[in-house]
Amino acid sequence: MSNPLVQIRSLTKKYGDFVALDDCNLEIASGQVFGLLGPNGAGKTTLLRILMGFLRPTSGVAMIAELDCYNHRVAVHRQVSYIPGEPRLFRTMRGKAVLKFFSQVRSDGNFQRATQIARRLELDLDRWVGFMSTGMRQKLALAACLSVDAPLLIMDEPTANLDPTVRREVIQLVAEAKAAGRTVIFCSHILSEIEEVCDDVAILRAGQFVHHQSIHDLNRQHRLHCDLNGSVGEVPSNLAGVSFERNGNALIIETQGELDELLPWLARAGVKNVHVERVGLRAVYDRYHGSTERDVA
Repeated sequence: MSNPLVQIRSLTKKYGDFVALDDCNLEIASGQVFGLLGPNGAGKTTLLRILMGFLRPTSGVAMIAELDCYNHRVAVHRQVSYIPGEPRLFRTMRGKAVLKFFSQVRSDGNFQRATQIARRLELDLDRWVGFMSTGMRQKLALAACLSVDAPLLIMDEPTANLDPTVRREVIQLVAEAKAAGRTVIFCSHILSEIEEVCDDVAILRAGQFVHHQSIHDLNRQHRLHCDLNGSVGEVPSNLAGVSFERNGNALIIETQGELDELLPWLARAGVKNVHVERVGLRAVYDRYHGSTERDVA
């Protein structure tokens, strides 16, 4: 990868004997939406806080735009717009005043853009923040974050506490940010959102990256459930990347690539009642974490 915007090299963060991040390595290219997955306690938020320069790594380095995230954190902040997992806003101000404040403290802030995003998210900016619901405050934080013309957006659980309609609008706004050439780190527990909006995804487990997946490649993987009339015979040698599991007259086939060579062979082999499904991110995630996280979308 040439000139990645984000570089993480041998990154480790310890709190006493507890290892929050353990020798992590990652590169994120400019202009892509990168998904970050993992259960609570996997190290996602620690990683994002290190990228923001809020935490000093125990060892290793994290860099944004070739700037050390801790030693040059003021310069890094000029490159980033960040929404934390639990945004805290001025409760004694109205929503409009909050957006005006954030648009004025940054040279790349845009109050008009912030209010436009707030309207798209169906947020009443005349309400006092202290009287807003959790979801309303999330919308306000999103409007402030997405309105900044920064090269990198870091979004920690951006759709938490939002209804499905507003979630859809947030996904659209992220897609628009990508189309404008910006890079997005998108941390979410909702697998369908990651699949829809991200180009690549990394899975964290116990402070380590255990899997890195291209969503394009994932979308080419399929699982076929078939009923057999008899023996399927010898599998052609050109069916590379295909695995077979037989249980009586039932056959399960997983393929890493296109189906244009597999399906004609199945027809000749006398297989009937073929059901085709995409493998999807759920299967990949469960391979490393089990079925402990629920996709609520």
